[in-house]
Amino acid sequence: MTAQLCGLWLDSLAGTLTGESLHRLSSRHCPPSASLTVARQSTSSSSIQIVGGGFYGNERSKLSSTLESVPEEFDWIDLEADLYHWTKTLRPVQWYPGHVAKTEKELKDQLKLMDVVIEVRDARIPMSTSHPQMDSWLGNRKRIIVLNREDMISTADRNTWASYYARQGTRVVFSNGKLGMGTLKLSRLAKSLAGGVNEKRRAKGLLPRPVRAGIVGYPNVGKSSLINRLLKRRMCPAAPRPGVTRELKWVRFGTDLEFLDSPGIIPMRINDQSAAIKLAICDDIGERSYDVSDVAAILVQMLSRLPTVGNKALHDRYKIDTDGRVGQIFVQKLALQLFNGDSHQAAFRILSDFRKGRFGWVALERPPK
Repeated sequence: MTAQLCGLWLDSLAGTLTGESLHRLSSRHCPPSASLTVARQSTSSSSIQIVGGGFYGNERSKLSSTLESVPEEFDWIDLEADLYHWTKTLRPVQWYPGHVAKTEKELKDQLKLMDVVIEVRDARIPMSTSHPQMDSWLGNRKRIIVLNREDMISTADRNTWASYYARQGTRVVFSNGKLGMGTLKLSRLAKSLAGGVNEKRRAKGLLPRPVRAGIVGYPNVGKSSLINRLLKRRMCPAAPRPGVTRELKWVRFGTDLEFLDSPGIIPMRINDQSAAIKLAICDDIGERSYDVSDVAAILVQMLSRLPTVGNKALHDRYKIDTDGRVGQIFVQKLALQLFNGDSHQAAFRILSDFRKGRFGWVALERPPK
């Protein structure tokens, strides 16, 4: 029975953990009979173009040196394994509003017309904000991955993800949609990737047309904000909550580039509940889909484990001791201390503090090795 359960557990993690990481996890947490034999995935040797982002003056200088790197001995695989077990007792997080189904069908039709697709992800959780069907939808179309909110992760996180995508041969842009960092470089990269489109049209005797770039991604990852920053005016509705954009909209950038802004798309059913919890923590899924107290409790447990945060940072902010194992007790203590026992308000405060960077620049994922 133990072997069967371990096998099922590792199967559920296989979508997010690959190669050596999954092998280490199976050998550490399962009996020998349940261990999985995992073939290393071959990595592409093609080059990568990493653009955008950079340092924002005094913002980065405010960080302590301890927030700039994560010790090599910290095991992200163990954290993912613990997160998997923490979520097993919770009500599943599921969110699929009606407009998403309609949008998904329309978007798949529009993608056939795209010269290049720009997939926007949350830099704090790049793997969790990757739609599981995106690869099959895009086929061989050229793609740029944008890691938005790069100002909310550390330099060490950024460098680690840059190296990961370099090994994959993937073009990636780091951006800050609110301040506009990386947007112009994104437009130049999109034009350069689709430059052959008009060459082919001229060869056929056709007039050139603007490059068509579709912007896709999960809800609230900053798609519309990127477009508004590019255009330097508010052409697309944007707000810091999921589900604001409800329909597809074409907007023109200059004379040679068109963007398709699309509503956030999300799987009809989220099978990976570890990813779902991280979506909730980062406000990339509707609030009605999860229990705020449960999500805040898991966030406390995650932050207490991260070397860049730890129990000390939680104590310094709230003056409450925690061993990091029982996040729900921490939420209840905060509720009694500040909110007359209202655990919902206490949980919302913790989530809000994380989203506003009160614990420093913290990524909740590192790439698989």
